[in-house]
Amino acid sequence: MDKLAVLTAFLHSIVVYNIPLLYGTVGEITVEKSGSLNLGVEGIMAAGAIFGYIFGCYANSLLVGILAGFAAGALCGLLFALLTVTLQANQNITGLTLTTFGLGLYFFVGNSLKASGWPVMNDFANIKEGFADLSIPLLSDIPLLGKGLFSHNILVYLGIVIAIGMWWYLNKTSLGLRLRAVGENPAAADSVGINVNRSKYLHICLGCGIMGIGGYYMGLNMGGSFNSSCWINGYGWIAVALVIFANWNTALAIVGTFVFGFFNTLRVSGSSLAAAFPGALGWLASIPTQLYQALPFIITAIVLIITSIRNKRGSSGLPAALGLNYYREDR
Repeated sequence: MDKLAVLTAFLHSIVVYNIPLLYGTVGEITVEKSGSLNLGVEGIMAAGAIFGYIFGCYANSLLVGILAGFAAGALCGLLFALLTVTLQANQNITGLTLTTFGLGLYFFVGNSLKASGWPVMNDFANIKEGFADLSIPLLSDIPLLGKGLFSHNILVYLGIVIAIGMWWYLNKTSLGLRLRAVGENPAAADSVGINVNRSKYLHICLGCGIMGIGGYYMGLNMGGSFNSSCWINGYGWIAVALVIFANWNTALAIVGTFVFGFFNTLRVSGSSLAAAFPGALGWLASIPTQLYQALPFIITAIVLIITSIRNKRGSSGLPAALGLNYYREDR
């Protein structure tokens, strides 16, 4: 067995599994930086997945699918903003309701189309070819790391660009700094002329749109095979926890999601590693599959404990006004 090939495939799979989490995490950070806590990531990604996939296939265009996934997520964000910013509804309950709504929409639309003729991804050449791996010249030739890190589909590279771009936007631009001011103290931001509601609406929709692209990625990564389980499969909830792990920093989210991608990949590739390296990693073959399936959620719980301890020491990037509705009349 080619040990180098096994390690390369393992590293490649880590990136494949971590990118949907990256989209969800970066999107949720963008929303939370506005002071809004949206627990509807799972449902928003599901809505982006189903509509992105359907419109992308019918148009036979990966770009249309990306835009449709973004639009579906952004519309969910618009609904969340209407309820929580304008109507002052409870953010926790609204987010949970949005999860139920998004998942229900996913299964309703999916089952309806499945009965009349489900679009198969491989039947649409532009989608299949557009989602194929693209090797970065020179970098992809590096032994082990090249094929593992620098030979992926366009949505992987887009996710990295969005994460870095949002870090730059939030920390280096006037609009991003104004957004952070809204998330820290909306009354103070309002007093210096920042339109708090407009900033919240814009960035809630933007963040939810990014989540929608992540959902579309998951649909394509699973080959567009619609069955009784949702494509998102709990990734939205893990993304919410990763926001804390990344300390509300979209650049650190790349590292955090890579760690979770590693543990998730063990579930699929653990036996291959055990066979390739029986002396050092042979014990992986004896681990029950159920433990592998539970591992990402166990790690999530551990991360929450560690970050909670860290936050008590004053090193948290948590927006001060997160989860609190802003009443302008009480300013």
